Amino acid sequence: MPYLDLALTGVAFAIALGLRPWRVVGPGGPPWPWLAWWAVLPVLWGADRYAGVPMAQPLSGACLLVMMAGWPMAVLALAPVALVTAFMADLPPAEGLHRLVWLGLVPGTLAMLLGAGIRRWLPNQLFVYILGRGFFATAIAGSVAGVASVLLHGVPDSLQAEDVMLARFLAAWGDAFISGMMVAIFVAFRPQWLATYADRIWLLPPSR
Repeated sequence: MPYLDLALTGVAFAIALGLRPWRVVGPGGPPWPWLAWWAVLPVLWGADRYAGVPMAQPLSGACLLVMMAGWPMAVLALAPVALVTAFMADLPPAEGLHRLVWLGLVPGTLAMLLGAGIRRWLPNQLFVYILGRGFFATAIAGSVAGVASVLLHGVPDSLQAEDVMLARFLAAWGDAFISGMMVAIFVAFRPQWLATYADRIWLLPPSR
């Protein structure tokens, strides 16, 4: 369904551009950890093609980028990731767009929505942020995006849909492990690298 992928991409980029996220970036540009993680994503997105193993599922990494850069900036940054992945992995344009949507935009957006729900309905405590947003939101977002991709787009003839769903579910939890670990490290040592974190919200006790 390339038209669905095009529609989702158009809506996400229109909203992100309308929010003009580059206004919050200082004259020195974004922090280097944002750029470092952004540069790693093409390696994660094309892992199955580089390894030559169709059953090997690529990791998303988009949820951590959303936590580091914020949703609008992350959305804009995912377009060059898809282009580099398509070039490096020799993907046709439709497959490059597919990975942009289902490895980037959909899990990143779901993680943002889950994060907003966590902030709204769960206690604003440090471990809620680390485990809730960093780990469980990433796992759920990646799992839902992976299953939805299979249901809407199917799988190659050489693979079984049930096997691919299980593989994407496991890959989502691997992605969550990386995201949760990195978020915990950043909160402890460099909280300014997380655009979605603030001491006044997650660390300080609420005023009475």
